[in-house]
Amino acid sequence: MTTLSACPACVAAPLAGHIAQQEIDAPDIILSLPTIHCAACIGSVERSLRSMPGVSAARVNLSLKRVSVQTKTLSDAALVARLRDAGFEAHPMDSAVLDNGKDPEGQRLLVKLAVAGFAMMNVMLFSVAIWSGASDSTRELFHMISAAISLPAVLFCGQPFFASAWSALRVRRLNMDVPISLAILLAAGMSFYEVLNHGLHAYFDAALSLTFFLLIGRYLDHRSRRSARSAARDLAALEVHSAQKLTGDGARTVPVSELAVGDAVLIPTGVRVPVDGRLISPEATTDRAFLTGESAPVRSITGNTVQAGEINLGAPFKVQATAVGADTTLRRVAAMVEMAENSRNSYTALADRAAAIYAPAVHLLALFAFIGWAVIGGDVRQALNVAVAVLIITCPCALGLAVPAVSTAAIAQLYSKGFLVKSGTALERLAETNVVMFDKTGTLTIPASRAVVDLLNPAQQAVARALAQSSTHPVSRAILAALPEGEPAVLSGVVEVPGKGVQGLSVDGLVQLGSGSWLGADFDGPGLRIGSDPAIALPLTEVLRSGAQTAVDGLRALGLRPGIISGDRLSAVTPLADTLHIEDRQAGISATHKHDQLQALADGGDRVMMVGDGLNDAAALAAAHASVAPSSALDAARNAADIVILNDSLADLPLLISVARAATHLSKQNFTIAAVYNFIAVPVALAGMATPLLAAIAMSVSSLTVLANAMRIRRVR
Repeated sequence: MTTLSACPACVAAPLAGHIAQQEIDAPDIILSLPTIHCAACIGSVERSLRSMPGVSAARVNLSLKRVSVQTKTLSDAALVARLRDAGFEAHPMDSAVLDNGKDPEGQRLLVKLAVAGFAMMNVMLFSVAIWSGASDSTRELFHMISAAISLPAVLFCGQPFFASAWSALRVRRLNMDVPISLAILLAAGMSFYEVLNHGLHAYFDAALSLTFFLLIGRYLDHRSRRSARSAARDLAALEVHSAQKLTGDGARTVPVSELAVGDAVLIPTGVRVPVDGRLISPEATTDRAFLTGESAPVRSITGNTVQAGEINLGAPFKVQATAVGADTTLRRVAAMVEMAENSRNSYTALADRAAAIYAPAVHLLALFAFIGWAVIGGDVRQALNVAVAVLIITCPCALGLAVPAVSTAAIAQLYSKGFLVKSGTALERLAETNVVMFDKTGTLTIPASRAVVDLLNPAQQAVARALAQSSTHPVSRAILAALPEGEPAVLSGVVEVPGKGVQGLSVDGLVQLGSGSWLGADFDGPGLRIGSDPAIALPLTEVLRSGAQTAVDGLRALGLRPGIISGDRLSAVTPLADTLHIEDRQAGISATHKHDQLQALADGGDRVMMVGDGLNDAAALAAAHASVAPSSALDAARNAADIVILNDSLADLPLLISVARAATHLSKQNFTIAAVYNFIAVPVALAGMATPLLAAIAMSVSSLTVLANAMRIRRVR
């Protein structure tokens, strides 16, 4: 087993690995919940699943209408059965239909909306004639025609509300569609009763108007949530579902689910790669923008890695699968984003608690309103209207959407700018930071080697290429990038020695690529030794990473205090700090001391954002208030970080802070909007000043206002 570690402070590895394991608890099963609409549904779904033995966590995302479940022992069928017993429709997520350009739910709502509008306008024509003084016989005829139009229309158009309400009632549970359904049915039922008893008044137009405006609210809410597409949904949409598997008889089209590690796959021109794999064709040109944010084509040669989701921009090529299905980079990244979108920050937790208390309180309030108006006014019909208005107008949908809508929009916005947010609480913590500490090598600077070609002959280059491509350390990558294209030497037993370098066995004996002191040479930088030959120095220079100056200046303008904390020598840190105008510069700091330094800053009241890429940064990344790692970072650093930068530039780091601050501000705003709305709406409904129709309009407007406010995150630049 190859151990990858090339940073001197390897003492951080156990701690980093432990923290990384804690951080990456991606959901094992994701289920679609198409019928959930309110905060009461969230609590019921999560309680139902968490009560099952074997479920360690269950989190509902109301905006995306799905639940992420962490379980190692239960199947999706068992979870679906439990949710159906609890009154919820549930389906395993199928990426094949996750985003195929169609919107069946939206289309169904539009059809019902059109039918309700058509029926409402026709019934209103008869109502105008009746109000204008029609004779008794004409009035009764128009009432019967109105009933013939209204009753089928109400039963058909009210299905989204009736189905949801019935699912809740059959398991003795209440949701927000129960009072809505009650209001629609009561208006239609009372009208039909009046018609049968030759009454003067019928309210079919009110029943249809109520249904029509509730459907408008439901459809606009659906469109708003769909437009606030999550990054996880976008990533899942990149998956392909069939592939050209190479067999002895040529290429054969098979479902991707049938591919296994080791299979050879043909990638035609213009097609996305279905698996992670190793290139076995001489070369390939792909678009990797989904992962790096860079639109420039990427050229790969034999032996290089290609990843699921990349698009073939050149001639057809072949890959040998190294990861399929849930193990691909694309699926793992989508799972991490899904986990972040479903995470609870402090505002979400507050909203959840408020909604859980709020729902039963509202039902009691409506009951008291009915009793009060019935006793004081003596008009049961008016009392019933007031009670129904209270139930509708106080729907906590806005409260349940207040924070998740912002989080989902913010994470999607950041992903489109090249940031992978792994933790839902990261945005809240980033918004609180006032200090940013950078690692030097690999973060603010990247190593570059220009002398390798001149110093090594072709045979030595092949050995260096074989050793360098076995390591993810920035120095190894720099050496590999400087080498000309060619075949690597055949080596065995390649292993990376922590803090030293990488070594293996060739026909010439032991070959090593690493620090001069490890090679027994009299130079400090990296070098190559083959067998018993003297070590060859491979001098490296460091260049400023793209966007580093822009990032530091932008963060300083946002009020953050920049600093450098590095394990390198002071003589190497000082020129860089001077170039970037950074006063706080700490050199020669080991991994444990980096952790201690950040802890000392925290003890002094500072909220630190750490940006680092090495194994010796992993403990510090985990200890920081918030942490960021570039995509070139070692696995332990990426795992410990809250956010990963997917491209090679640091220029957008200030945008990260701006979006985080805007998300926190908008969450507070949404919470305030929901609270103020209910503070005003409840007394109005209790006073009998809001009919069920006006209550339906007000409820829809409140939810749409919260969603529209969340979408303002897209304006942050």
